[in-house]
Amino acid sequence: MAVVTGIYLLYLFIPIVLLFVGSFGETWTNSLLPSGMTLDWYRELLDDGSFRRAFIVSLEVVFATCVACTLVAVPLAYALFKSASRGVMVAARIMFLLPIAAPPLVLAFGFILVFSSDALPWLGSIWLLIAGHVVLTLPYLLQTLVADMRHLRLDALELAAESLGASFRERFFDVVVPLLRHSLGSGLIMVAALSIGEFQLSNLIAGFLSRPYPVVLLQAFYGATGFACAATVVLLSLALLAAAGGAYASRSASAYRQGTA
Repeated sequence: MAVVTGIYLLYLFIPIVLLFVGSFGETWTNSLLPSGMTLDWYRELLDDGSFRRAFIVSLEVVFATCVACTLVAVPLAYALFKSASRGVMVAARIMFLLPIAAPPLVLAFGFILVFSSDALPWLGSIWLLIAGHVVLTLPYLLQTLVADMRHLRLDALELAAESLGASFRERFFDVVVPLLRHSLGSGLIMVAALSIGEFQLSNLIAGFLSRPYPVVLLQAFYGATGFACAATVVLLSLALLAAAGGAYASRSASAYRQGTA
C-alpha cells in the first residue's frame, strides 16, 4: 500500500515540480531539466496586458459565481431538505446533479445555440460566463449544504425555535443560516477552486475581453516553454491556495460539528 501511495504521489507532484523549475529556467529544449536561471518569464507575464486582464476577469468571475451560488444554494438546499415528497427529492437531485454528469462541452454548445440568437444575443458577455460557472459549480455547494443540514439535525433545532414562538423568517436567518456558515465557507472555497480552473465551457462562450485566465493560458504554450510554465504556476498557485483554504474550512467545520454533537 505504501509503495502504491508513493508512486501516486510521485506521479502527481513530479509534473508540478517540473513546472515550477521550468518557470525559472532560461532554456528548456529536449532535456529533463531546464538550463540556467532567470526571473524574466515572470516579468514578461507581469508586463503582458492580456494576462493581467484575464487574471482580473477570473477574479471577477469567481467572486460573482460565489455570490450567485450562495444566493441560490442556501434557499434551494433548505427547500430540498424540507421536502416531504421523495419523488420531489429524487427529481431535484437528478436536476442539480446533471451538470456534473454532463460534460461542460455539452453545456457550452447549448449556451451557444441559445444565446447567439437575435432574441438572446448574450454570447461572449461576462454575465453569461458567470452563469455558466454557476451552473457547473452549484451542485457541489448544494451537496455540501444538504449533507450538513442532515448532520446538524436541523429539524429538531427548528422545532425547538418554533416552540419558542420564532417565525419562519427568524428560524431561517437566526438558526439555519448561522449553523450553515462553516459548510457554506468550505463549499464556497470549492466553488472558487472549480471556477478558477474551469476551461472547457469558458473557452467556447467567453468573449475576447471576458476571457478568464485558463483560456488565455492556452496561448502561452505557443511561445517559450519558460513563459508557459510561469503562467501555469500562477494558475496552480491560485488553485493550491483555494485547496488549502478548503482544507482549513473543512477542518473548522468538522471541529464545529463535533462541538455541537
